[in-house]
Amino acid sequence: MKQKKIICLIVLFWLSGYLPAQDKAVPFSKELYAFKQQDSVRFPPKKAILFIGSSSFTKWTDVADYFPRYRIVNRGFGGSSLPDLIQNIEQIVFPYQPKQIVIYCGENDLASSDTITSKIVFNRFKQLFQLIRVKLPAVPIAFVSLKPSPSRQKLWPKMEEVNLMVKNYLKTKRNTAFIDVYHGMFNKDGTVMQELFVEDNLHMNKKGYAIWQQKIKPYLLK
Repeated sequence: MKQKKIICLIVLFWLSGYLPAQDKAVPFSKELYAFKQQDSVRFPPKKAILFIGSSSFTKWTDVADYFPRYRIVNRGFGGSSLPDLIQNIEQIVFPYQPKQIVIYCGENDLASSDTITSKIVFNRFKQLFQLIRVKLPAVPIAFVSLKPSPSRQKLWPKMEEVNLMVKNYLKTKRNTAFIDVYHGMFNKDGTVMQELFVEDNLHMNKKGYAIWQQKIKPYLLK
């Protein structure tokens, strides 16, 4: 009898530690669920151009209007960093069988902690790149450079380092492109174009996306 009580106590103790963990929301579960809901209603056409990354893509809700002659699938989710893309690659990349992948991510990585170096971000990008290449070896991959968000000015030196490392890395890989939006967002006097951003000085308005349109379009596959 005493032994049964001990077993029951052990089970209750285990459950007390296990159940609350189940209640914790998986990071970005709402965003990923929303993608599944959209896909269940109407699955995107295969061989489209897939945009993945953080909020600069998420908030580009009318991206298809900027590229009317291209078939775009936007699977960016706000607040994400490169590890989030890596963790959810099976959901946000492979099911769509894209003909090209365009990536904007890494800015949130740098902003998450002062301990995150440009080298760490670059290595994260390489991991994402290599994971894509394993399953989709022939699919072209384009990386959009990190942008000079005014609210993150202290991170600009690190951003430039990330951009340069990714640019040099992609030069060694086939079917890749590095899209430089960073330098196109400064005035001639070296100041950032403040009018490209909304009030939070982080996300862009239509003027900002118009510049991205000009920079990205030449690299998109028809």
